Amino acid sequence: MTHYVSPFSPGQAGNAAPQDTLRLGELLGALSHALDLTEGQPEGHCVRCCWIGMQVAAELGLAPQARSDLYFTLLMKDLGCSSNAARICQLYMTDDLAFKRSFKTVSGLRQGLGFLWRNTAAAAAPWTRLKTLKNVLARNSEIAGELIETRCNRGAAIARQMRFSEDVAEGIACLDEHWDGGGQPLGLTGDAIPLFARIALMAQVTDVFATDLGAEAAAEELERRAGTWFDPDLVPVFTAVIRRPRFLADLQDPGLEAEVFATPQTQHIHAVDEEYLDEIARAFSLVIDAKSPFTHGHSQRVARYTGLICDQLGYTPERRRWMVRGALLHDIGKLGISNTILDKPGKLTEEEFVLMKQHPVLGHEVLSRIHAFRDLADVSAAHHERLDGKGYPYGMDASQLTQEMRVMAVADIFDALTAERPYRAALPLEKTYAIMDGMSGSGIDPECYAALQDAVAASGWPAATDAPLAGGEWELSEAERSA
Repeated sequence: MTHYVSPFSPGQAGNAAPQDTLRLGELLGALSHALDLTEGQPEGHCVRCCWIGMQVAAELGLAPQARSDLYFTLLMKDLGCSSNAARICQLYMTDDLAFKRSFKTVSGLRQGLGFLWRNTAAAAAPWTRLKTLKNVLARNSEIAGELIETRCNRGAAIARQMRFSEDVAEGIACLDEHWDGGGQPLGLTGDAIPLFARIALMAQVTDVFATDLGAEAAAEELERRAGTWFDPDLVPVFTAVIRRPRFLADLQDPGLEAEVFATPQTQHIHAVDEEYLDEIARAFSLVIDAKSPFTHGHSQRVARYTGLICDQLGYTPERRRWMVRGALLHDIGKLGISNTILDKPGKLTEEEFVLMKQHPVLGHEVLSRIHAFRDLADVSAAHHERLDGKGYPYGMDASQLTQEMRVMAVADIFDALTAERPYRAALPLEKTYAIMDGMSGSGIDPECYAALQDAVAASGWPAATDAPLAGGEWELSEAERSA
């Protein structure tokens, strides 16, 4: 059994709402690490892509506004990446994280066929594997188009919800277009592909190859794909940057992230005020909830229940808002869990459950990168802890769990029971309360549970679950699996 060490001391979290001033680049740069998880990429992939792309922007002499839009395109290029994870698992019978990581090194028919052989139903029985491979090969173009269209359109839509310009949204939407028209989802050619998309795709390939094989391998890969995947006029600009003597050392420098966050572009677009923080949290809840199709709107419902409990307990509007924001992001670590686990219809094996228990740890790592979110990270990471110390991932007990942690745990459990799951149907309210009654005092806090019951009774269950959150309606997406 794996034992985790809590990243915070008893009673440390939740004592005061953070007051730190945030820069947009710092906030989105930290959240980009969650996107790296979903793509199966080494930590810092989007940040490194941003640094690479901005070196190219300097060589091209782009105007300040264009540099700003490119900066956010690069950081947020993978906003839609969670939306096709479940479909990849279903179609290819494989781990979506490993599949996505390996796919980024593939180009050409021969490599593509080898990739499909290695990554399609590899653990299945021989007949099942052959049947799956036959289906994938017969529909390869159609499947690829479906997966990329879902990812690109979803990412562009979320970028718009985060108030980014149409140029940023289009850059994300066209990330997988190729210079010769062989890309997806629109088959655009040449200069019809937005410049930001051309740069972002090349930066992505540069980082993947440079990280795995070195700078010269990255430069040669770009040159090999010039005129097919990549703009032939941009390739020499990229390779000149890549072949600088200290390129790889700079790319791997621990101070690179701080350098990226310190650029003037972090001050552009919008001031990070309370309203904008709420919008970013809501938008990222859509990224989180798109990971798995078996329930929908989990993060938003947990946020709603958290807010209702806070109302019953007399939280100030400011504190309630802070808690709702944390609830929207509480499952961000699930972006790093394979859909073979999240969507499994039966009981998890011990090994799978160990991996599942990592999602609060991964979420804490992402949110704690944002200085002003560190207390919020502690609260969000504790949503599977229990008063008796038998929860996960840290095994915290009543002496360590703040009221805020207890509130979020009750909200999460209530939605886990009342929503559809891959392994069972949604439970009616009476059955849900019967289960939670048995947990009260040992697993969940009685006062927070009573506050939830009072709030549900006052809101007219179940119609209240369809009500929008304060601050505007947001699309409810496919959601999570909670153990």
